[in-house]
Amino acid sequence: MFLGTHTPRLDEKGRLILPAKFRDQLAEGLVITRGQDRCLAIWPMAAFIEQTQTLANAPSSNRQVRDYQRMLASGASDETPDKQGRITIPPHLRTYAGLDKDCVVVGAINRVEVWDHDSWQEYSSRQESSFADMNDELFPGL
Repeated sequence: MFLGTHTPRLDEKGRLILPAKFRDQLAEGLVITRGQDRCLAIWPMAAFIEQTQTLANAPSSNRQVRDYQRMLASGASDETPDKQGRITIPPHLRTYAGLDKDCVVVGAINRVEVWDHDSWQEYSSRQESSFADMNDELFPGL
C-alpha cells in the first residue's frame, strides 16, 4: 500500500528519487504511465499486469476500449530503480505531466502518482472542500 506525500526533485537527467518507504515495493520493476488529471501513475509491475488483465480481455471492436488501450500502453514505460532508488522519467511523460524540477509524489493506495508541484497544489485545494462529501457518495456507510 502506498501512502503519504513527498516532495522530491527531478535531476538534470530527468531522474526522480523514489521515497524510501516505496522502494521495496517497486524494487523489482515498475510501470510509469499517464494518469488522469495530468499526473503520472507508477505501478509495481505485478499490479500493473493485474490491473490491465481486464483491459486486455476487453473487446477491441469497441472504440473506447481501443482508445484507452492505446493511450495507456503508448505512454507506458517499464523501469527498474537503480541502487539509489532513482528512476528515469521518459521525456514524453515529463511533458505530459508538466514536470520540470519540483515534484510531488503521492501514495494513492495501489499506485504512486507523480505531479508537478503547482498542479498538485491546485488539484489538492480544489478537492479539499469536497473530500468529506465524496466519502458519503462513493462509499456509503464507510
